[in-house]
Amino acid sequence: MSTRTPYSGTERKLVLALDVGTTYSGISYAILDPGREPDIKPVTRFPSRAKVGGDAKVPTVVYYDSDGTPRALGAETEREEIETLAEESQWAKAEWFKLHLRPKTRTTDFLDDEIPPLPPGKSVVDVLADYLRYLNQCARIYIEETHIDGASLLTSGRVEFILSHPNSWEGAQQSLMRSAAIQAGLITDAPNDRDRISFISEGEASLNFCIDKDLINNSIRQGDGVTIVDAGGGTLDVSTYARKLGSSNEYEEIAAPQSYFQGSVFVTRAAAAHLQELLEETRFQDDVKFMTHKFDKSTKLTFRDPKDPQYIKFGSVRDRDPDLNIRAGSLRLDGHLVAGFFEPSIQAIITSVTEQQQLSRKHVSTVFLVGGFAASDYLFSQVQERLQPLGFDVHRPDAQLNKAVPDGALVSSLRRTVRNRIAKYSYGVRSTVRYVPTRPEHLKRSDKCVVFMSGELGLSGNFSLLLQKGTQVSEAGEFRKSFFQEAKKKTQLSKQNKTTITVYRGHSSPPPEFIDQEPENFREVFKIDADLTQVIDSLQKVTGSSGRRYFRLNYEIVVLFGATEFKAQYAWYENGIEKRGPAEILFDTDITYES
Repeated sequence: MSTRTPYSGTERKLVLALDVGTTYSGISYAILDPGREPDIKPVTRFPSRAKVGGDAKVPTVVYYDSDGTPRALGAETEREEIETLAEESQWAKAEWFKLHLRPKTRTTDFLDDEIPPLPPGKSVVDVLADYLRYLNQCARIYIEETHIDGASLLTSGRVEFILSHPNSWEGAQQSLMRSAAIQAGLITDAPNDRDRISFISEGEASLNFCIDKDLINNSIRQGDGVTIVDAGGGTLDVSTYARKLGSSNEYEEIAAPQSYFQGSVFVTRAAAAHLQELLEETRFQDDVKFMTHKFDKSTKLTFRDPKDPQYIKFGSVRDRDPDLNIRAGSLRLDGHLVAGFFEPSIQAIITSVTEQQQLSRKHVSTVFLVGGFAASDYLFSQVQERLQPLGFDVHRPDAQLNKAVPDGALVSSLRRTVRNRIAKYSYGVRSTVRYVPTRPEHLKRSDKCVVFMSGELGLSGNFSLLLQKGTQVSEAGEFRKSFFQEAKKKTQLSKQNKTTITVYRGHSSPPPEFIDQEPENFREVFKIDADLTQVIDSLQKVTGSSGRRYFRLNYEIVVLFGATEFKAQYAWYENGIEKRGPAEILFDTDITYES
């Protein structure tokens, strides 16, 4: 294990990493004492769990009564009688609810039929808030009971939270998660309290886990890339990094990360679909739900070889139907059939790893498979078998694979490992540019010209690029765009300015010059809200080429795309000196993308 740097802060504090997975969730924490090397620990005791200690994961499940009150959460849903109790009490079950937060695209519309619906009257933010509240309560109880001064630390106000999420999630999903954290009481909406919560992608957290466990080989030390495959319950998150030149502990993203909805739950869904089709209109059709549960909890985990048939025990010795391969209460499944349930997940990993190599700026030969799904021997053996001929060394860390994300999230907060990231999409603004009749695309749109106060012609509908897809961005890297407003009177200028940022998710490189060239691939993704009162108040009139006198407001929007959360400011100049002001990013959380 690598040596961690002693905590350099001046005040003692607690950092909690809450990893809400599709099927299981976990909590890791670190108590930071000035001058001491931090120790990362998991929460291993949960109220209502019969087995105390050891298992650091709890089901991501919430049961609600008819009034919408949570009646059982996490470890409380593991009780043997819970399903009977839920049925008798008419409780609604919320499971896989994390996937309702996903970015909506036409290519993932199929998930609407795969994901269990939310309970009546509940939004995904409501359910996530209830579950985060539960995890926080479990963590507090554990820390109070485990550490002598745990109670005083928890009430000190020096508690920070890290929430992890799939690689494909961005600002809109983080905004919803933040709302859930506020609703859960983890933080308040006060400006000085919002910084107590931060986000990290599951891929980046997994990289930190591997570095912390000292799993870096000579190839990586010499500058080659490493691909991290975080195989979880809902998603496969694939990302590639390389050690930064001249640094021993800093890494940079060298390919845009990818995320596939092919986690372990979809293996179970494939099995369920087969069982439903096989046993429909037979006397065993009511046993499908129980068989699916047995497959999920046992067969899927122990499956190793397609040559070996698999048996699902569901009934008594009297249950028999040779035509259905049912004998003595057990259903026999051909091993090759079971292997087929895994195939889409395996193919997604192979495709993504090879694509990452093609997109990477450096040679990549090492692959780490982590996450709860990585514990499947069959998945690991198939990924290893298929990638080795392509020149990849595939490894599975000898550690608790399902703790990679929460532990890695904490490592990131203790030591910033990744400081350069790759832009997954292109961002810009819809703008009006000066009309240039010699440019063909301008001439085509001459009917859309407008006249500026200065007398010049402008052309609307332009996509003014801020950041192009594939660009490597540092955490401190600024992307700026100049804007102006013109008006006869100061009162006509917008003091409370909202600048809309548009994302391009198509395949053209560079993106189209005008939005109407590929309107289906552009979406308004967030607004930057800035108070320009101070700038406007200091304006003086200017004279245009036509002799007209008017006010012209010049300012710049500054966006930082390189951190785990987007940040924004606005800038202007007074007497040649740049001034800065704060700006707030407001995400549209209800967008459907084409791809």
